[in-house]
Formats: sequence, structure tokens, C-alpha cells
Amino acid sequence: MNEFKRAREEYESTPIPEELDARVRAGIRQGRTSSRSRGYKVVRRTAGSVAACLAVLMAGLNVSPTFAAAAADVPVLGGLFQVLTIRDYETVENGIDYKVTVPGVESEGDLAEKVNAEIQERVDAHLAQAQADWDDYKDAFLATGGTEEEWADREMNVLIDYEIKSQTDTTVSFVVDFAEGWVAAMQQRYCYNLDLANDKDITLADVLGEDWVGICNDAVNAKIAADEAASSSPGAGRLHHCG
Repeated sequence: MNEFKRAREEYESTPIPEELDARVRAGIRQGRTSSRSRGYKVVRRTAGSVAACLAVLMAGLNVSPTFAAAAADVPVLGGLFQVLTIRDYETVENGIDYKVTVPGVESEGDLAEKVNAEIQERVDAHLAQAQADWDDYKDAFLATGGTEEEWADREMNVLIDYEIKSQTDTTVSFVVDFAEGWVAAMQQRYCYNLDLANDKDITLADVLGEDWVGICNDAVNAKIAADEAASSSPGAGRLHHCG
């Protein structure tokens, strides 16, 4: 937490740059064009998450990590909290292609410190597991007749990235993705919905009320019914030939 406090002091003591408007606009343009899409060779499985409902239900400013990083560099935009990119690198080591962007929350309360520690723990675990998976794969590859020369052509992609879904003066919702791709592929997504003013997690009960379970179930059932209706409609799934 001291690291974030020091960072905040540096932001507050830095004169407001004359190029403020240009930098912010450039960040917005870059965020819109890239959308954090770097062409990762990872088969990303999209899974529904109840916690992710908050990202849709909460009103706020939708921003990308690119814009968030640009805004975090401008002292005047600092407030009750900031979501900063605390680590960002791309490197290839021993056949593993790493693309790592790690967020951190800067705020005075205990919640930010707890979230930062949890994210760092998951980052460390993901990197360690990816290395273990790669080592196991190499052992199996060589044990089944593969050669070191053939192995040199193999590559694993390891991804850690985040995206801010919603942000207000006192709240933020963001997701952190952990993925790896080689012969197999996997992805884990963790959702963080934080009320920094009250130093607490935001729950679906906070947003939807006491009947949040029923509301979510109704929404899920409605989606299932709509998908089933679409798949059973005339012409669904047919191949059309031009002749």
C-alpha cells in the first residue's frame, strides 16, 4: 500500500501538463482502436458470470485500460481512488510468450489493499502454473518421441490482462483475465465490483435488492428460451447454396 501512497504523492506534486487535453484524447482514440486486442493466440472461452451482471447494471464511464493508464498519469484526474497499471510487459522466455498487464487499486481504505494482494496472489499462481504446465508438456513431448529440435518450434502464450467495465467517482467494476494457450487452452476471469467510498464490495443484492436471486434466474431463463427459440426457428443451422 505504501507504493500506491507514494505514487499518489508524486501525482499530486506534479504540475498539470499543458498537453493534458491532447493526452487524454489520444488515450481515448488508442483505447477505441485497440480495445486491448493484440491478437493473442489463446482460445478464449466466454462464460457467464453472475458477478459480471454488475458491469451492465451499474451506470458509469466505460473506459479501456489504455485510457485508464493515460488518465492515471494526469494528477488532476486523481480523486477518491485510481485503478493503475502497476506492471505491464511483453517478453518471450524459454518458449513462453508472456503478455502481462496487472492492475492495482490506489485508495486509502483497507479494501484496496486486500484487492491488490488478492490480484498479486493470483498473478503469481497463474505464472507458476503456466510454467509447470509447460514443463509437463515438454516432458511428455520428449517421452513420446519428440526431439529437442521439434520442441524448439513449440510455443505457449500466457496472458494476464484487465478491463474496466464501469467507473464513477466512488465505484469501479473491472475484470482481470488469466489465460494460457498451447495444445490446450484455458481462461479464468475474476470480477471486482468495489465501492471505495464505503470500503466494501458491491453485491447483486446492493443493486437489485432482496429478490436478486429471482431476478437473475428470470434473466437467465429468458436468455435460454430466446436461444432455444432462435435455434429451432425455420432455416436455423441450414446451409444455403447459391446456384
